[in-house]
Amino acid sequence: MRRGLHGRGALFDTEPPGLASRLVGLRPFQHGPSPCEHPRDIPFVVFTGARGLGKSAVLAELQAAYEGHTPVALIDCEARLFAEPPAGRPHEGWSPVRSPVSQALVTIAEQLAEPVAEAGRIPFPRLAVGLLAVAAGGWHDRDLSRIRRETERILLLNDTGSWVGSHAGRRVARLSARLTDPLTGSLSGTGPVVEPVVEAALEAFSEGVSPTHRRLRKAATWYRDHPNAEGNPKLGLLLLSGHFRAGGDPRTHAEGHLVRALLADLDDAYGGSLPRGHRAGRPVVLIDNAQAAPGIGLIGAVLRDRACGIADRVVFFAGLRGHGHPALRNATRATLPELARTSGWEPGGTASSRALLVPLSPLSPGDTRRVVEAACRGLAVPSRLPGAAHRLTGGSPLGTTLFAESARQNLSRGAGTPGELLAADLVPHTTHEAHKTYEAQEARETREGRPAHRELLDRLVPDGHRDELALLAVAHDRASACALAAALLPGDFGSAGVLALEARLAEEGLPTVPGQFVGDPFLRALLLLDLYRREPDHHTWRAAHRTLVAHCTDTPAAPEGPPHGRPADGSGHEERRVLHRLHHELALGAAEPAVTYLRDTFHRRDMKTWLSALVLLASAPYHPAPAPDGPGGAWSDARTRVALGRVGPGPLPPEGADTALHLRIRRLLYGVWQVTDPLALPDPVVAERLRSELEHLSRLRPTDAEPLLRASVHWTEDALAGRPLRLGRTPR
Repeated sequence: MRRGLHGRGALFDTEPPGLASRLVGLRPFQHGPSPCEHPRDIPFVVFTGARGLGKSAVLAELQAAYEGHTPVALIDCEARLFAEPPAGRPHEGWSPVRSPVSQALVTIAEQLAEPVAEAGRIPFPRLAVGLLAVAAGGWHDRDLSRIRRETERILLLNDTGSWVGSHAGRRVARLSARLTDPLTGSLSGTGPVVEPVVEAALEAFSEGVSPTHRRLRKAATWYRDHPNAEGNPKLGLLLLSGHFRAGGDPRTHAEGHLVRALLADLDDAYGGSLPRGHRAGRPVVLIDNAQAAPGIGLIGAVLRDRACGIADRVVFFAGLRGHGHPALRNATRATLPELARTSGWEPGGTASSRALLVPLSPLSPGDTRRVVEAACRGLAVPSRLPGAAHRLTGGSPLGTTLFAESARQNLSRGAGTPGELLAADLVPHTTHEAHKTYEAQEARETREGRPAHRELLDRLVPDGHRDELALLAVAHDRASACALAAALLPGDFGSAGVLALEARLAEEGLPTVPGQFVGDPFLRALLLLDLYRREPDHHTWRAAHRTLVAHCTDTPAAPEGPPHGRPADGSGHEERRVLHRLHHELALGAAEPAVTYLRDTFHRRDMKTWLSALVLLASAPYHPAPAPDGPGGAWSDARTRVALGRVGPGPLPPEGADTALHLRIRRLLYGVWQVTDPLALPDPVVAERLRSELEHLSRLRPTDAEPLLRASVHWTEDALAGRPLRLGRTPR
């Protein structure tokens, strides 16, 4: 891979050939021939996953790998170009047609037409003729200058580049004027002009003897096979235009016919009179953000034709936000490692079985370390920073790259922990190679630096209700989210707004995690940091936690339950509410209620349940105070001193309580809190201290010591490696 796209070797490797080589028939960047794994039926590859996993980066890398050596087209379905304008008010650039799918076909054809290697420009006569008929259906306003621009753009799709630019332009202009003559004659007012335009086109195409006219004439006859055309090309084109104007299912069928026209034109370029040997490999079409129009329409049209036995030569790769789509329910699913040597794909009897869904996996810890080290070459990088970066980002390629870029810019300024690097200003425009790898391939405004976490949130939560989502990230479930909305958001947001954001998170492909309204740990950490830094006095942050403390105060502080078992009601619901209340109190700085709870339940809960409660409580967010010397100084993390017993014992337990147990549990809670904090670097001395604290506790529960002993063995290692602390028997 040319630009260090880590963890994607199964796609781009050349020895053995990766998936791209085996489908395109060319090695990426090297451009030597490669055997095709699927000589006739080709899977439609769809990369899936949430934002930040590198779908756009993979598609951009595929474009770079093959451009100039085989026809390549890349479209972003979320681009403004494909957002349908208001009826009757086409915005600049929206033409020659008024449908996202047909507009996409024009854009794709214009890119595929460009000459590559030793092969000339590809003409698209079938697509051009069909688009003329479709475009004429929108010529109601008699705006001749616009209509002629549309017509010329369509006719240029049939250009092979054999004419010098000015001659080609004049030739296209003359033909365009002839096709639009019916609009200047006896026809008046508004209304459909499709039939006279189609008649004029067929007449103009049939009279000429140039190669352009011959291609258009041949292309027009292709429409005699349109359903119900009865062998009449004029009727076929009129039906195509009428179906397009009708909207709904008829338009979907018309768009499918236009997709088929584009693929048939490509088939001619590869298998017609031009010797096949002049075009190595297969053409490549890349569709980013396929969840938006026109993505699913394009995918559906191609899959339906392939399922009907209408083969084509094009290799399609798409990026789809989320984990699937109803139109792809029968697609084969395979992970990247499974595709390293063979796709394992076989087409079935349904259209969607012609697709191959590939979830893009996060970066490995080793990949994360390489990204950070490459970005910070020549800098003194804290040894635990790459592991902490992986724990924080979960291997998100976008998150890892921007985090590494912040480290490159800010380590020398005194920022050293993940939290400091996220809060530090980041200048997004840079020539650093690692940053370019995963950065969106679009122009962005030049601006001064701003906090890295906000730059990340711009990419991960790009539109609407970010402030509301940051507040709801404090919640554990829908009920607590609704409590926050009722207390701290405008009245018109309410439970309906909560449900809408919940649905949006699911649509984005983010995980659903019990006990968290925002299930993705990295996104939740960014949102919570943004909420904390929203105001200098952190008012909203504190109000959110206080609201949820109040929401959970209708249960006893430490409910009784059967020894070593679940609470008496058997549901665990009241127990979770207690833990959530203590979690929010700990976030507000009140640690003693959590210590008291853990002390009082130590002898009454089974140890695995007790350890789970400890980890849940210790997941409370923590924001240390900055050092007195101001920005750039070390941050003061009091948890380390408490965990190591270097401060006073704090409030003593009530008379009759086991003081030694109380103090040990207090040190343990603070220790776990410090080493599992995604915004902190785990302190190795604190991590090692966990071992002795857990070993001592195991001696107090000889009949249920195994979970404590296992934790004493694994938790130090897990904490320093940036892994979740193991609670079960099987190591992660």
